Amino acid sequence: MLVFWCRYRLRWGCRGLAVRVGGQRGGPSLALCAATNAMSGRSKPWSSCSCPELAAGQRGGAGGPGAAARLPQEESEAQGRGRRANLGPGDPAIVKSPSDPKQYRYLTLQNGLCALLISDANNMDIVLSEESSEWEDNDETEIETDEDDDSGAEMDEDKENYEDDDNDGDDEEDPNNSDDMEVEELTGKEEAKKRNGTDKLSAAALCVAVGSFCDPEDLPGLAHFLEHMVFMGSLKYPDENGFDAFLKKHGGSVNASTDCERTVFQFDIQQKYFKEALDRWAQFFIHPLMIRDAIDREVEAVDSEYQLARPSDANRRELLLGSLARPGHPMKKFFWGNAETLKHEPKKSNTDIYSRLRDFWQHYYSAHYMNLVVQSKETLDTLEKWVKEIFSQIPNNGLPKPNFGHLTQPFDTPEFYKLYRVVPIRNVHSLSIAWGLPPQERHYRVKPLHYISWLVGHEGKGSVLSFLRKKFWALALYGGNGETGFEQNSTYSILSISVTLTDEGYEHFYEVAHVVFQYLKMLQKRGPDKRVWEEIQKIEANEFYFQDQADPVDYVESLCENIHIFCKEDFLTGDQLLLEYKPEIIADVLNQLCPVRANLVLLSAASKRKCHLKERWFGTQYSVEDIDKYWRDLWASDFPLNQDLHLPEENKYIATDFSLKASDCPDTEHPVRILSTHHGCVWYKKDNKFKIPKAYIRFHLISPLIQQSAKSVVLFETFVNILSHNLAEPAYEADVAQLEYKVVSGEHGLVIRVKGFNHKLPLLFQLIIDQLSDFSFTPAIFEMITEQLKKTYFNILIKPEMLAKDVRSLILEHGKWSMIDRYRRLMKGLDTESLSAFVKGFKSHLYVEGLVQGNFTSRESKDFLNYVVLKLQFLPLPHPCPVQFRVVDLPNTHLLCKVKTLNKGDANSEVTVYYQSGARSLREYTLMELLVIHMEEPCFNFLRTKQTLGPVCFITVETPYCMITNSCSELVDKKIEDFLLYFEGRMRLLTEKAFRTQVSALIHIKECEDSCLGEEVDRNWNEIMTQQYLFDRLAHEVEALQSLTKSDLVDWFQAHRGKERKALSIHVVGFGEQEGDSDVQQSVLSEIYQLTFLPPSSYMKNTSYIRDIRNFTLMLNLLPYHKILK
Repeated sequence: MLVFWCRYRLRWGCRGLAVRVGGQRGGPSLALCAATNAMSGRSKPWSSCSCPELAAGQRGGAGGPGAAARLPQEESEAQGRGRRANLGPGDPAIVKSPSDPKQYRYLTLQNGLCALLISDANNMDIVLSEESSEWEDNDETEIETDEDDDSGAEMDEDKENYEDDDNDGDDEEDPNNSDDMEVEELTGKEEAKKRNGTDKLSAAALCVAVGSFCDPEDLPGLAHFLEHMVFMGSLKYPDENGFDAFLKKHGGSVNASTDCERTVFQFDIQQKYFKEALDRWAQFFIHPLMIRDAIDREVEAVDSEYQLARPSDANRRELLLGSLARPGHPMKKFFWGNAETLKHEPKKSNTDIYSRLRDFWQHYYSAHYMNLVVQSKETLDTLEKWVKEIFSQIPNNGLPKPNFGHLTQPFDTPEFYKLYRVVPIRNVHSLSIAWGLPPQERHYRVKPLHYISWLVGHEGKGSVLSFLRKKFWALALYGGNGETGFEQNSTYSILSISVTLTDEGYEHFYEVAHVVFQYLKMLQKRGPDKRVWEEIQKIEANEFYFQDQADPVDYVESLCENIHIFCKEDFLTGDQLLLEYKPEIIADVLNQLCPVRANLVLLSAASKRKCHLKERWFGTQYSVEDIDKYWRDLWASDFPLNQDLHLPEENKYIATDFSLKASDCPDTEHPVRILSTHHGCVWYKKDNKFKIPKAYIRFHLISPLIQQSAKSVVLFETFVNILSHNLAEPAYEADVAQLEYKVVSGEHGLVIRVKGFNHKLPLLFQLIIDQLSDFSFTPAIFEMITEQLKKTYFNILIKPEMLAKDVRSLILEHGKWSMIDRYRRLMKGLDTESLSAFVKGFKSHLYVEGLVQGNFTSRESKDFLNYVVLKLQFLPLPHPCPVQFRVVDLPNTHLLCKVKTLNKGDANSEVTVYYQSGARSLREYTLMELLVIHMEEPCFNFLRTKQTLGPVCFITVETPYCMITNSCSELVDKKIEDFLLYFEGRMRLLTEKAFRTQVSALIHIKECEDSCLGEEVDRNWNEIMTQQYLFDRLAHEVEALQSLTKSDLVDWFQAHRGKERKALSIHVVGFGEQEGDSDVQQSVLSEIYQLTFLPPSSYMKNTSYIRDIRNFTLMLNLLPYHKILK
């Protein structure tokens, strides 16, 4: 399955394009959709640098001078000199990792703008970049049709947007990894993620030190709205969609986000076009048009983001807590903005929103408020020349920067120190405890909140969570400061501890809070522990020293915010390393974490009858009450400590050997099978490219039992959840020592993923296999996990996009048990005997396939498979087990399946249009990739910009996705068809030059080298998981692309638009007055049993519609198992 995504990424809101690319699944097909997605972004607090200017390496911490850049003691000086030798010239004051080859330079322009320049060039890169450092206005740089304008908007290019922090892009399903064990890959995670080579793209980010705190009282959301509007063309480049189109046709993407005190803009693009892109982008800050005619359309986009943000419990909690701030504090404002605040209310009061928007831009978008970061393969001198030439034109109004630092202690109010019962959207019991603290960003070298959250969030022996799990009161605990603008800014910092409760834990939530307070009191009495602080410091330093190179666009985004917070020498280290041990600072924060100053928020649908208040903007139901007198009096006294709570023991998993192993077999370009038996096989590749002391171990334990019935799938997922629960405490030390692991319930087997420093990695792998071999559970654990799994399934099904995927899977994938099938079966009940029998059967017959890649020898790699076989003592499978599902062959017509969303409180709808192509070759597969690239930007412009169907529109190959608000789903389907008609006309005008340019761009993407070992492992693991083993797939795809012609592309598109096309529309329709629903309320756990099928409206009255999925699919033929190999 190949998936291209064009998505918004937002804090309060956002604008941007990001595309995910994946591999085939169940036969390729083409899909179109318009979509919206809201994501919280990473953020840091704003502050000015108050620390003295000292040379790099002169600042002493607990680890001695120069701790940020020191070598691990076990690495030889020769190795260290080798690493330092290639650092090259740059700004010596900026401390960086010895493994970082990039060069840095920091400067301030005459207009006050601060810029950090990053040269990511080797000598060959410099030669090439200097040959093409000026804009190339020849024919090859443009992608034309006969209707070309200055934007070239008719063609596009894609980039992949990774969402996994660890680059682990597997297809398997994971019901264990979320704040309430929410399924990660149960939600339809794509099987293969091909990178798009973003490591070779140039990138820039600009941070304006202005955000939603500056919103006028009468125009909530204006800062967010301005972030949208500045992209509507500029005086120099007036085309409204010109910048998006320019980026897309040259392999790039653009995004932006608004936070409390900052607004960040970023983009990336192929290096060849970087200077022109910088100039186009800078014009938004020099002279944006902010077209008056675009205001109503962009208000609709902002309102759509608001509507999609409403069903988020995290967003609701932030808005509710923000309302508790003192009067006059900006946190009480409504930052999102919507149609009411930006359109209807201004009209009533005769407010000229356009004039106010321009005034806001002139007042706040000033050069001396801005930090710029650029990264490319040009030299530092070239980048400096470009930046001065282009960005010196940004005006400086000379006004003082907005400052809110005087508004301290906003939550020191009686309203904050209470218990709030809140009705959540998801089915979850959760207790959140929060303290409002003085702003902590000035202590970034000490990181007191990081030290405290490390201890409170610990899961090993003596921890809060370990104690609560033994009581069967809690499933997970998260503590700390999220570094978003809400949790950390110039006026305060928030420390939060959130506990995911079991049903029994909900009944004892006061006792749960008491355990947390007992642990904090223990920390206060002991005081800061230097051994613990230095252990954290060592772990972070090891990771920093051997860090992977980041995606440039993410890297520049992070650094442009760092410049606002950290001193120059700490730009690269300030958010990663513990630099100074100052126990008095840690103790000061600890002593403020007392029970009487805490805010308690209890999330549970069980509180609904008590919640008679409603928050204005998101409609959150809640109640407020004083803390129970018994507990209030106890917490005000000198209550006794809990002897079961103590500091963690010394961590045995911290790596100390960083040597690189010598190869014991010939080096290979791709993985080779080094051991194969009837029990399984292991693939191996020694890392001789990145040369880091890390490794990846992945194993797939395949069993035909899993997909035999819905019951067996549920039993398998219960088994994996209990296994994860059993591992949580013994494996936690490894986890915090940067040895990451996951056990995942895949569709056809148990997937074990382990990665990190190779020194102690075998210990962690053996621990997992030992726990699997000795698997056991009690009835109480079984009850706790199955109850939580019910909530997990429920929380997935109430999301329209997840329900649409589930319905699509139910129709198309033969033999796969859908989420709703599993939920129904689980609600009928399971017993412990069934689970025991399933686990015994699962472990008795398996086929095990593994990949070991990195700093291990082939002999060591064989030992991993041998250990699995030895410990589990299983028999080989009598017959091979397929790792694919067969897909139904749709009839040659357009079908509609329209269902009601399962969340009665959600007005959002989802539209999917699926075009099936059937089993295809590599050549046709790459042809579809190319077609999607051509379609994506025009699709975004047509459906999102002009039709305002949602903040995000994207196209995928095989899996469609579309989310809308306040629109008829059939009307949206019709608009997608209108786009296809429009695009069909554009295809007829496609020039040979434009076609070749896009082919070259896609080839460039596929030929880019991996930026880190994890990307290479992901690609290889996908080939093993799908049992295709075409490890040089990208090279074959490049070869296929080179053989394509323009007529191939046009003919393929027209063939799938003809009378023989196979199309399936899936609509998930939201609740609301616009849908004729009078009784809108929240769904409850027991209600989700049946899908409600709806007939088509007049827009699609002649379309055949599906009312019974099982009966419909029984009549269809099945496509064969399909692998794209040649």
